[in-house]
Amino acid sequence: MPDPSLLILIPAYNEERRIEPMLRGYADFFGKNYAGKFQIVVVLNGCTDNTLEVVQNVAAAFPVIRAVEFREPIGKGGALIEGLKLSAHADLIGYVDADGATPPRAFLELVQKIGTADCIIASRWLPGAVIHQSQKSHRQFASRMFHAIVQFFFRMNIHDTQCGAKVMKTAAVEAIHDRLTTADMAFDINLLYSLQHAGFKIVEVPTEWTDIAGSKVMLGRSSLTMFLSVLRVRLIYSRFYKWLRPLRPLEGWVYAKLRAPRPLSASRKKDGGASEQ
Repeated sequence: MPDPSLLILIPAYNEERRIEPMLRGYADFFGKNYAGKFQIVVVLNGCTDNTLEVVQNVAAAFPVIRAVEFREPIGKGGALIEGLKLSAHADLIGYVDADGATPPRAFLELVQKIGTADCIIASRWLPGAVIHQSQKSHRQFASRMFHAIVQFFFRMNIHDTQCGAKVMKTAAVEAIHDRLTTADMAFDINLLYSLQHAGFKIVEVPTEWTDIAGSKVMLGRSSLTMFLSVLRVRLIYSRFYKWLRPLRPLEGWVYAKLRAPRPLSASRKKDGGASEQ
């Protein structure tokens, strides 16, 4: 019996230097080790370098790879929200970072372990995780502080919401997609809490991971943006959110001042604006 059909999303912003070996590694590994149909879709988010050309060159050797390009910046979360619209094309849909921090064998383990879960996520903080190269101490501290904030607001009891490797069943994605409006790096909180709030089962498993140089996350501004987005998601799921609608213009102003991708409204989610390569 073949494995479930699988769609792997890779959000990418100016990844011309890191994405080629990652793409080749994933396409080659899954081609040899996965019995079901699979496709890799790179969602380019306002790239200003040659990421698209690099992806196209790799796709010439591996037809399972294709690119969807958004010429205007829409954020990592925005790219994933758009990519998840493709969930109907596969039984399982997941995403992984473009830097190659999660090796293909670790991602395949997620797929194989999903079982009765609706969503399975990789964790760097569970016993059994194999970390070949840890984050620098200041990034680890920021990560644990963010975890404490998320736990305080949501009580999800998830050790590592931000690890960039997750796999979901199509039915779960389709049920909560209209609740996904966080375009920045806090997208994972929006996704996981929406799934949990809707009653879907999330399983966290230890993973294999390597910190890769070249992160584009600026801790100060990104941390503040993520905190605001976490607070926003918490308010959306509270009974007070309807009273805050008059403040929506202020919300947009704050994100603009932080030079961060604005949260998506229902109308913006319908606009599209992608070109397929």
